[in-house]
Amino acid sequence: MYKVEEVIENTSSFLELKNNNNTANARISLNEGGRLQELKFKDVFLIKDQPNFDYKVSYASSILFPFASRIQEGKYVFEEKEYQFYLNETGKNALHGLVYNQKFELISKEENTNFCAVTIAYKETKVIDGFPYTYEMYATYTLFENDISLSIKIKNTDAKTFPFTLGWHPYFLSDDISKSSLSFKSDQKIEFDESLITKKVIDHKTEEEFKIEDKQLDDCFILNSDIVGFKTPSYQIEITTDQIENYLQLYTPKGFSIIAIEPMTGVSNSFNNKIGLQVLNPNESYSVTWNVKFNNN
Repeated sequence: MYKVEEVIENTSSFLELKNNNNTANARISLNEGGRLQELKFKDVFLIKDQPNFDYKVSYASSILFPFASRIQEGKYVFEEKEYQFYLNETGKNALHGLVYNQKFELISKEENTNFCAVTIAYKETKVIDGFPYTYEMYATYTLFENDISLSIKIKNTDAKTFPFTLGWHPYFLSDDISKSSLSFKSDQKIEFDESLITKKVIDHKTEEEFKIEDKQLDDCFILNSDIVGFKTPSYQIEITTDQIENYLQLYTPKGFSIIAIEPMTGVSNSFNNKIGLQVLNPNESYSVTWNVKFNNN
């Protein structure tokens, strides 16, 4: 039987999803944008907060909306009107959207023999200058024996159409990141400027096995499929999505044996370059599901 427990620690609220024999565990932080703080299968941690890598710096497992990655100087034009986001990246760019630090509320939970699930929500009723729209976000985490899925639903509750991209920012652990590798299909990547703002799309054929070795990654790829593999000396995972158009951001922070494997629906500065940018009409909804499947090596 799978169970969902509601946990309060100090002033923070968490949801813990697990099975009876404790071989599948997930922990969700409601106060930090509904992020997946921990994920463990068969005593192997895939996701776990790292010492000296605070969430305010790492954005670990944050849900990225209404934009993923960066907006150059926080400025964009939509329907012939200019907007300005708050600059939360050392005062020069807007970074990772608006919900990563919002408090989510538990809407429903389901406990079954083979899985458990929770749906949490954030409902924006106030408007800001940079994104003057109301919306609702619903995140459903479903935990099984060897995999977890995250389904996001965005509903436009405003009277106006708004632009958006969506992403997820999980870091995965490795007992030796230099001996880990990725596999995905891509023949194009994004060329960034020095501030990691998209300059252009370039042709770049990615090898079938992308070895991390000593690479310091902060790269974005345009995917040709909906599957990304990650293999470490102790486990491997497969990340899949139900979307057709997909982008992949990879980031290896220096000094840590972890990697951010970030599925996104758009790229850096998408509100200006339009790469992956979508619009959501009043009363309409958009949904995406990402799934992480675990295997022992």
